Amino acid sequence: MTAWLHIVGIGEDGLAGLSPATRVIVEQAELLIGGKRHHALVPDSNAERISWPSPFDALIETLRSHAGKRVVVLATGDPLWYSVGARIGRQIDPDQIVYHPQLSAFQWAASRLGWSLADLETLTVHGRAIEQIAPYIAPEQRLLVLTAGSETPEQVARLLTEMGYGGSRMSVLAAMGGKDEKRFDGTANDWDHLVPALNTLAIECVASADAQILPRVPGLPDAAFDHDGTMTKQEVRAATLAKLMPMRGALLWDIGCGCGSVAVEWMRSARDARAVGIEIRDDRRALAATNAVKLGVPKLNLIAGDALEKMTELDSPDAIFVGGGLSEQLLDQSIAALRPFGRIVSNAVTLESQNLLVDTHKKVGGDLVQISVNRADPVGSYRGWRPSMPVMQWSWVKR
Repeated sequence: MTAWLHIVGIGEDGLAGLSPATRVIVEQAELLIGGKRHHALVPDSNAERISWPSPFDALIETLRSHAGKRVVVLATGDPLWYSVGARIGRQIDPDQIVYHPQLSAFQWAASRLGWSLADLETLTVHGRAIEQIAPYIAPEQRLLVLTAGSETPEQVARLLTEMGYGGSRMSVLAAMGGKDEKRFDGTANDWDHLVPALNTLAIECVASADAQILPRVPGLPDAAFDHDGTMTKQEVRAATLAKLMPMRGALLWDIGCGCGSVAVEWMRSARDARAVGIEIRDDRRALAATNAVKLGVPKLNLIAGDALEKMTELDSPDAIFVGGGLSEQLLDQSIAALRPFGRIVSNAVTLESQNLLVDTHKKVGGDLVQISVNRADPVGSYRGWRPSMPVMQWSWVKR
């Protein structure tokens, strides 16, 4: 089947802003699908009109039911940049789709502010928790954020202030490129603007003396987490994540996740990284949930129960960290579950667990190392090195 579905990015200037060829596509459409504001931008059309269905997932079946007609989906700006086009393209054969991009909200905002898109982060909280921007908040960083509504800039301002970035400069830009374009400026700690519901938020992060300085690379301070004392400590965690190799969109199983420190850092380290934390104890799952929200990865999926039972219900992972419940059966089942090129890491402190890792290393190979950490502590009026218990770490890549 040749392409029958056209996904058209349209701006505030409506049909006038489209190329001649794209304008013809819209004018000759038999079916127009979009939101209320999109339809208003195409006032004169004989096409049948459909608004976004509810629930939104019904859109795909709606589109498929009209296959073969001249169907146009109207989207804002670039349909493939945090927009409906990407979602449609994952479920309908791309050979049946033609995309017609317009300037995105990010491009409009960057041009208004004189910012280089290559030197900032582009994010969205549209339909997502605002805490997801937390990993990107750092001194002197610039962020462009698609927001969820008129109240979102105020919520982001509150988050910035709580993190010690109350002096950050904020600009809200709305209806860019149209006759009703508006801009609102202020700082996070005194933000009081009433802004339109559809807007783009620009942030220049300014850190105060007590600001949280938390890198996206693994190895956050232990104090950044709520925990009960049982957790993978900072230096060992950094080495663990290096072996797990976080990648965009990749899935981690954190078995015996405790307070979630490894899963949280995995998700912070790569865009769209996913993690499932399996933890039998309610109190530790509660700690992990708190840490996930606080540190900007609220989508961490926490599961209660026995890992050997729950693993069979999950999608195949790209990486597995065995943080608790170590056994020969658990390791064997984990190895079998990994996708090709999947990574597995397990750490052990007790001699019994270390013997199991030694045996596993003999059987399947991989890397076996011992990690020792010494911290400077007071010794009377002086200071000396106080060693932590050494940790044996086994890691392996499935080929």
